Amino acid sequence: MSSREEIEAAIEAVLFVAGEPVSQERLLALFDESDRESASGAIVSLRERYAPSPGRGLAIEEVAGGLRIVTAPEYHPYLRKFFEAAGGNKLSMAAIETLAIVAYRQPVTAPEVQELRGKQSQAVLKNLLERRMVRISGRKEVVGRPFLYATTREFLMHFGLRSLADLPPLEEFEEALGIDSTPPATAPVEARETDPSTEIA
Repeated sequence: MSSREEIEAAIEAVLFVAGEPVSQERLLALFDESDRESASGAIVSLRERYAPSPGRGLAIEEVAGGLRIVTAPEYHPYLRKFFEAAGGNKLSMAAIETLAIVAYRQPVTAPEVQELRGKQSQAVLKNLLERRMVRISGRKEVVGRPFLYATTREFLMHFGLRSLADLPPLEEFEEALGIDSTPPATAPVEARETDPSTEIA
C-alpha cells in the first residue's frame, strides 16, 4: 500500500508529463484498489495546492473532461518571449473564422462553411483536420452526400473549454474577433436592356 504523499506525488508527475488532460478515472486506475480512496483525496489536495493564486506560475485546471497542469495567464508574455512567439501553434484568422462556424453550427458541411464565410474554405478545413481541431462526423443526406464537420477534444483543449456548453454566446465571440458569420448578400442581377431590333415578333 502506497503512502498518501507518494500517491499525490505520482499524480502530480503524471499531470506534468501528460500531453493532454487526464480524466480522474484514468488517474485512479493507476493505483491498486486499496489505494484509490487515498488517490481521490490526493487529487482534491493537488487541486487545492495548484489553485490559481497570485505569485504562482502553475495551476491545475479541468478541461475537456480531464485535469492538466497549465501556466498562469499573467505569465504568458514571458513564455511568448521565451519561445519567441512560436508561430506554428497560432491559428490564422481564416482558421478562427472557420472554427467559429463549425463550433456553433456543427455538424456543418464545407459548402455551408463557404457560404457563411463568403470565401473558399476547403484548404482551411483540411488544415484544421490535420491539426485535429475538427473531425469528419458523417455525411449529410443530400445530393452528393458532403462530409459533415464537427469540433474535437483538441479544440476544447486549445481554447480551455470543459465542453461546448462553455462557449460564449456567438455574438460575443464574433464581436471579440471581428467575425461576421452572416451569409454575404447576393448581388442583384441587373436587367439587360433589350434591343428592339433583335426582338422576335
